[in-house]
Amino acid sequence: MPLSRAEIATPSGERLINRLCKHWANEFEVERVEQKAKITFASGTCLMRADDEALTVAIETLEEGHLDELEGVVERQLVGIAGDEALVIIWEN
Repeated sequence: MPLSRAEIATPSGERLINRLCKHWANEFEVERVEQKAKITFASGTCLMRADDEALTVAIETLEEGHLDELEGVVERQLVGIAGDEALVIIWEN
C-alpha cells in the first residue's frame, strides 16, 4: 500500500486536528480520540497525531495515483485552517 508521511512543526496540532475533523465530518467518516484522528476518504485514509511540538500526518491509499491527490487535499485544508500560522509540510513516501 502506498504511504506518505509528514511531520509538521506546530504547537497547534490538536487545534488543527479538531478543525479539520469538524470540516470533513459531513463528507467523510471521521474518528477522533484525544490527540489522534482518522479520516477515511473514498481513495484512502489520513491518520493524524498531535503532540506539543508537531502534527504527524500519514496518508495511505490502495493505488499510487491517489497518494499525490490526497496529499494535496490534506495540505490545502491544513494550510487554510492554520490561518496566519505558516505550516511547512514536506511529504515523505
